[in-house]
Amino acid sequence: MTSPIIRLIAPSGYPHDHDAMTRGVARLRAAGCTVDGTAVLDRVEHRFAGSDEARVADINALATATTLPDIALSVRGGYGATRLLEHIQYDALRERLAGTNTLLVGHSDFTAIQMALHVKCGLVTFGGPMLGPDFGAPELNGLMWEHFWHAVGEPEAAAAWATPGDARLDLEGPLWGGNLAMLCSLLGTPYFPAIDGGILFVEDVGEPPFRIERLLYQLHLSGVLDRQKALVLGHFTHCRPHSYDNGYDTEAAFAQIARVARIPIVHGLPFGHEADKFTLPFGVPARLQVADGQASLTFRGHPTLAGAVSRPIPGTFPQIP
Repeated sequence: MTSPIIRLIAPSGYPHDHDAMTRGVARLRAAGCTVDGTAVLDRVEHRFAGSDEARVADINALATATTLPDIALSVRGGYGATRLLEHIQYDALRERLAGTNTLLVGHSDFTAIQMALHVKCGLVTFGGPMLGPDFGAPELNGLMWEHFWHAVGEPEAAAAWATPGDARLDLEGPLWGGNLAMLCSLLGTPYFPAIDGGILFVEDVGEPPFRIERLLYQLHLSGVLDRQKALVLGHFTHCRPHSYDNGYDTEAAFAQIARVARIPIVHGLPFGHEADKFTLPFGVPARLQVADGQASLTFRGHPTLAGAVSRPIPGTFPQIP
């Protein structure tokens, strides 16, 4: 049995919190993982983790790697992934990675790369934890840690959470989504997936409620929402109203979208810019069930760690000072 090999990639912002990055590397190594690519943690150019050329090279290098990592893990979000989309070597990545067990993982700004790889390569990636904010958090979140290894280690995995309301749903479709602002930023471009009958999950951070509503309206007016079977709302962190809003908060924004959307909306998914988050594959068959205040997503068809790889035991997540 070999240890999972994790290669760090930095497609977006530079790693400004070095303590978090150090903790993340230490925790993964303590769990038996081999972590390489740590040179990306020292790259800085303006607000980015190095030049566009250096950052896209992290991804393109997977196409020519003699030995593929088990996991290519984004170190953090921020901004910068959009600048890389025209320079990713999609054909080479498709030829090298299709059918392999290499898992690309990240969230937030990484959503742009997930969409592009799905459209151009047909690759399944994961919305999930990143090195600094998640694996390197001052206190490691147990739900995040355990569900990560569950999702990337099992051919069929599930995520369950409490959700308000009395809706009853049982539907199936491709699971996809991520950061709401990033999704909307690629509408009308060649990198936006044409997914029909899907289960779309979204999250965001730092956007006031009226902007959240405006982004959701963009998906509504463009017809994207109508083509889905359900919209699942994750964390909307620090999305607070201003004094001018007179109390118009995210709940009011979501209620307005519920009035105009012609699909069910499910709340409370642990995913986004908070410590508790599930790891969710982008573009695989999934089943969404809701009943009695409980929701669950079951998914399959995603790449998983190769059978010969030893997986850290859920529940034994190391705390690193």
